[in-house]
Amino acid sequence: MKKVKDSIITMTELVLPHHTNQLGNLLGGQLMHWIDICAALASSKHAQRICVTASVDRINFLHPIKLGDVVTIKASVNRVFNTSMEVGVKVVAENHTKGIQRHTNSAYLTFVGLDNNEKPVKAPEIIPESDDEKRRFDDALTRREKRLQLRDK
Repeated sequence: MKKVKDSIITMTELVLPHHTNQLGNLLGGQLMHWIDICAALASSKHAQRICVTASVDRINFLHPIKLGDVVTIKASVNRVFNTSMEVGVKVVAENHTKGIQRHTNSAYLTFVGLDNNEKPVKAPEIIPESDDEKRRFDDALTRREKRLQLRDK
């Protein structure tokens, strides 16, 4: 068993011109790439093995991220089911020159740890401690049930 706080990964990226569209906003695909990497690292840190993306539930785009913004992506394991783990990701964009910080995105991804033969392996259980971690732990079960319902259709 491991604690949620031990799975936390924080990445920081600077939005450069090659990351943006014609409006000067960060490309959604670029952000999804960064989110996937951060979430993969969190799941791998927890499982202490290579983990692969099994699904992406949802990525909410709340506000555009602009050229020159500093993007902080924070991921942690919300819950472990058996071989799969739900990872929650929060994205905050900051404009250093204006001193403005905004929560711009949230995402939920599922990862599976693999053994040396690239077969799924049971992940260590996770222990939520804070009220927020407990809420995310409980909410992860609801999201998983919805994922399974959709998969079985």
